[in-house]
Amino acid sequence: MNQRERRTFLIENLLKEQPRYAKMQIPSEENEQRTLLRSLMNIRMPGFISEDFLQIQDEYFAEIRKEKGMITLSDMEEVKPGIYIWQGDITRLEVGAIVNAANSGMTGCYQPCHNCIDNCIHTYAGIQLRNKCAEIMDAQEYEEPTGQAKITPAYNLPCDYVIHTVGPIVQGGLTKEHERLLESCYRSCLTIADENGVSSIAFCCISTGVFMFPNERAAKIAVETVSKYKEEKNSGIKVIFNVFKDEDAAIYHRLLR
Repeated sequence: MNQRERRTFLIENLLKEQPRYAKMQIPSEENEQRTLLRSLMNIRMPGFISEDFLQIQDEYFAEIRKEKGMITLSDMEEVKPGIYIWQGDITRLEVGAIVNAANSGMTGCYQPCHNCIDNCIHTYAGIQLRNKCAEIMDAQEYEEPTGQAKITPAYNLPCDYVIHTVGPIVQGGLTKEHERLLESCYRSCLTIADENGVSSIAFCCISTGVFMFPNERAAKIAVETVSKYKEEKNSGIKVIFNVFKDEDAAIYHRLLR
């Protein structure tokens, strides 16, 4: 199969699972097909999927990885020993683990093609990630508390693991409790990474954006917590601060220099 054939196969099978979309025509234009495939993956609830589907999905994403290109530590700027800054798509990083800013349900973003990091990570990891997260949550039997962390395989992403953490949502002004919980997110992610032998971890800007944590304060907590953890634990883990916006890149460069 070529990529177009794989994409058509995946779309057709996902449409069959959705009776309301069963008669939908598959667009002929490639970008529209990609959007439709991502949307169908985003709205799909956790559940059984055939091995044939997973094999073709995995082949499809292997080609997507080549197309997007993978980024390693050698491509990044080391601003302090063992501390890096990289601006761009976190799903391209070939590192030990990337951090997902999850919600308390932990199974990803269900809004079609939403541009949040949770949606992007679940999309390009493939259906297996949502199923794995659902398995963890079914066993846990309660929503994920803010400030903790869970680790899963990365499936079709170039990293080895995804570490999921729920950051604090700032409503009605920033409080000391918000700051404590954000610090706990970073420390929990680092702890679970070290426990699993992860040699490098890429943090997104946890709780900023729609969670409304002020960018400058969030970055300062991130840098201070990482530095303190590495010193206290004598941890050799390499840490990447992965930013997407120019604003955040400027903040992290200023704090780390």
